[in-house]
Amino acid sequence: MGAVTGSASHRATAVAARSRASGGLGRILRLSAAVHPQVLDAVRFDGGTAAAELLEAVEILRELNATGARKVPDTAPSGFVPARWRGYLDTASKAGDVTGYRHYWELCTLLALRDGLRTGDVFVPGSRRYCDPAAYLLTPGKWADQRVEFCQLVGKPADAAAALAAAEDEWGEALGELEHTLAGGDGPVRLDDAGDLVISPLTAEDVPAEATVLKAELTEMLPFAPIVSLLIELDKHTGFLDCFTHAGGKQARTSEVKRNLIAVLISHATNLGLTRMADACGISYDILAWTAEWYVREETLRAANLAIIGYHQKLPLTPVFGAGTLSSSDGQRFPTRGKSVTARALSRYFAHEGLSTYTHVTDQHTTYGTKVIVATKREAHYVLDEILGNATDIPVTEHATDTHGVTLVNFGLFDLLGLQLSPRIRDLGKITLCRAGPKSRVEAAFPLAGPLLTRRLNTEHWDDLLRLAGSLKFGHATASLLVGKLSASSRQNTLAAALKEYGALRRTIYAARYLSDPAYRRKISRQLNKGESLHALKRDLLYAHEGAVRSRHLEQQTEQAWCLTLVTNAVVAWTTEYYGLAVEAMRAAGRRVDDEVLAHISPAHSENINFFGSIDVDIDAELAQLGPPATGRCARPTPCSDHLYRCRASLRIKLM
Repeated sequence: MGAVTGSASHRATAVAARSRASGGLGRILRLSAAVHPQVLDAVRFDGGTAAAELLEAVEILRELNATGARKVPDTAPSGFVPARWRGYLDTASKAGDVTGYRHYWELCTLLALRDGLRTGDVFVPGSRRYCDPAAYLLTPGKWADQRVEFCQLVGKPADAAAALAAAEDEWGEALGELEHTLAGGDGPVRLDDAGDLVISPLTAEDVPAEATVLKAELTEMLPFAPIVSLLIELDKHTGFLDCFTHAGGKQARTSEVKRNLIAVLISHATNLGLTRMADACGISYDILAWTAEWYVREETLRAANLAIIGYHQKLPLTPVFGAGTLSSSDGQRFPTRGKSVTARALSRYFAHEGLSTYTHVTDQHTTYGTKVIVATKREAHYVLDEILGNATDIPVTEHATDTHGVTLVNFGLFDLLGLQLSPRIRDLGKITLCRAGPKSRVEAAFPLAGPLLTRRLNTEHWDDLLRLAGSLKFGHATASLLVGKLSASSRQNTLAAALKEYGALRRTIYAARYLSDPAYRRKISRQLNKGESLHALKRDLLYAHEGAVRSRHLEQQTEQAWCLTLVTNAVVAWTTEYYGLAVEAMRAAGRRVDDEVLAHISPAHSENINFFGSIDVDIDAELAQLGPPATGRCARPTPCSDHLYRCRASLRIKLM
């Protein structure tokens, strides 16, 4: 059913694309016949009150197709026709052009039907892809049983009046902070003579000079390790290679299998591919392909990634970087080679075509989520997916994004789920701020900030909003699917409208606090910069074939993206551990090293890792150089005065 409807939608999209390319609807009159009348005969559509006129128009079009009539009835609805197309209908109607009006009206009906299916305002009974949006929510019976539990989990009152009163108190407190800031008159956030909001850009963060010097010293003290040695050492500490289970259920894990796994991981993470990796490491292509087929899956890659993140969390230096409660997400784009269902042309980023990987990063520099998405799709739809599916022990309570990750729907859902969305919004001074009461009362209470609130809120349907958030919290629906539909839904969709109203309230509260606190703005920027530093590390890793992804299918692209994430986290964990040992050696020698300075140093760098050259995966030889498992230190009775040994005698941290 979904395929048939998708075919109709695809043809309607093609018609619209040709229309835009040719300069208007008038040049494609005959193309409306591209959508076969049998589609409308085979597929039945339904919808709420928002789609009543459109569904009536579809029934009329179905009848016209069945009878062969050419004239659209005078009573046929057209209120769903967007303003940019209405001129064609009006012109044809005034000219008495029955045939032209029929083509214009038919095409507008089909385009509106396509958009309605995308947003969920129109659905197809019995279809999985285009089903009733209410089917994604918990049933009323199940929701009644889980309502109290959900409210306790997210810290929200079940009573609508109490919830909205608490939100209005937050709104008033945030507006009070903004009023105090604007009263200063000459700060970075101020009002100009016309009463408009002026937001000066934040100056570059003042990174202590000693942090730059200290990082150079630490980098010099760290060993220069081949990527193979790094992964073998991490496996000794974490056992992450044991997470790669055979698809047939076999549990045996030999050194040979681990050798093959490391070669496959490096081949995907560096973009070498199995053929070149076979030439580089001496393992036959057939063996590598068999290992990748039976052991390397998204499921096993996620488990291995969790093992490395868990180890990184326990390192002494990790808490210096952050508490682990703040995370961020951003997309990273990679060019593609060959045809792919996920590749799209985007001239701003690609010479030809490319895709995006959307990653979630903690304030401790580890990546806990990776998803391959179409580069032209909005990133905001995928922000909640990995946060709700977070299987780590990282207690994420606040999340930062850039402008691409922000919608009113996300603002509302984050708060309903007991989380804080903290984006860095471009042109923040131009967004619509909302008031929770009459204009006169608000402006009397906040003479400076009050006039900036140009729209009054209409918040209601609290229990429906809780049920929506509960459906996401308990895994009844995928966040990206619901966020995409709700973000695109018309204002007539009751649930979407209520969520957007609540999101507007939360966005106003956030904007007021964000503008009032420069330290808060810097914290958000610092977290987003951590994500950018990890993107840079990934670009260094994915060096082969000019960084172009050659996998064509989504499953293969997802596996490669997770291999890249896994190796990136391995580099971060390894660097964090050795940074900590180097700092420990400095302090033991009487050197003062403050945690405040260390917090400015990122372990997401590749200066001490060798990704190139021939790859010799000799696990037994590598393990022979490692120290005792209990302490991981050199077995010498007294510390060597020239070197600090850790794990391997051949890789030393030099004392400065």
